[in-house]
Amino acid sequence: MKKFYGRIDIQHASAFLHFNKKGVVQELIHNLKYKGHEEIGTFLGNWYAEDLKELSLKIPFDVIIPVPLHPKKLKKRGYNQVTTFGTTLSKNLAIPFDPGLLYRKKYSKTQSKKNLLGRSENIENIFDVKFSNENHNKHFLIVDDVLTTGATLEACSRALQKIPGAKISIVCMAMANS
Repeated sequence: MKKFYGRIDIQHASAFLHFNKKGVVQELIHNLKYKGHEEIGTFLGNWYAEDLKELSLKIPFDVIIPVPLHPKKLKKRGYNQVTTFGTTLSKNLAIPFDPGLLYRKKYSKTQSKKNLLGRSENIENIFDVKFSNENHNKHFLIVDDVLTTGATLEACSRALQKIPGAKISIVCMAMANS
C-alpha cells in the first residue's frame, strides 16, 4: 500500500472497505467501536477471510496481532474493537491470534481528529513487544479497524520489527481518504 512506501517494510497491506465521513462504513465502525456491536467485527472477519484466502503470498502469515488498546482505555470501553475481527480471521485462516505480543505502553487520547503530523508525534514509541525465541522469523499480520494516515500501524510495525527476522503485513476493516 502506498501509505507505507518508504516508511516501513511490509509484505502486504490491504483494507476491506472504503471509509467515508457520514457513510455507511463510518456508521458500522462507530457501532463496533463505541456501541458494543462486536458482531460487526465477526461479520467483517468472516467476509474478508474469504478474500484473504485467495492471496498468494510468498511468505504465509504466522500470527495475527491486533492493534492493542492501552489497559486504561480497554477497561473503560470493555473490549478492543478489533478483537472479534482478528479472532474471526484467525479461525477462518487457521492462524493463531496473539493479543499479548504487542502492547500499548502509553495512554493517548483518540487519534480520529488529528492529521498525519499530529498522529505521528502522538504515537511515537507508545507500542512495544513481549517476545521470545518462538517469535523469531515470523510473519505477523497486524489487524486494525480504520487506516487513515498509517501512523498507528507504522508505530506497531516498528515495535514488531524489534523481533529478529520479523515480517509484517497489515489488514484493516476500512481505509479512509485521510
